[in-house]
Amino acid sequence: MSAHLASLHPTDPDWSAFLNRVIEEFDCNTGTLHRLDAADLHLKLVAHHGIPPQLMPVIQSIPIGKGIAGAAAERREPVELCNLQTDSSGVAKPGAKQTQVQGSLAVPVLDGDRLCGTLGIGKLTAYEFNAGEKERLIQIGREVAARLA
Repeated sequence: MSAHLASLHPTDPDWSAFLNRVIEEFDCNTGTLHRLDAADLHLKLVAHHGIPPQLMPVIQSIPIGKGIAGAAAERREPVELCNLQTDSSGVAKPGAKQTQVQGSLAVPVLDGDRLCGTLGIGKLTAYEFNAGEKERLIQIGREVAARLA
């Protein structure tokens, strides 16, 4: 059992503390954790760190397929932007630039094949996450998926 999972209280997980540990492990500055709401197929914000207040209304509920987190949920695979500030792919929403994040990575939180949410991290510098880092973030998501659902 990883330290991330072991530190979560079984009945009342401290998702903010969990997210902060993930951000620290990856030497990042920002992070979000969303839970899938099966009723409306939106990702609902569970925990966040380093997100500007003006973006909070936008990230509270994200439709599947919209933005970086929504794309990771829809594709069920990591979505990475080396530099969100200069990205022209259309994946990131225009307001996302207000985070000042450059290198960003969002992964689906999966319990087997079942989507439970998304986990995202970001750096304030341009950065390409390597395959090992992507796999590690996916694994952390898998470890907490059942508790998040």
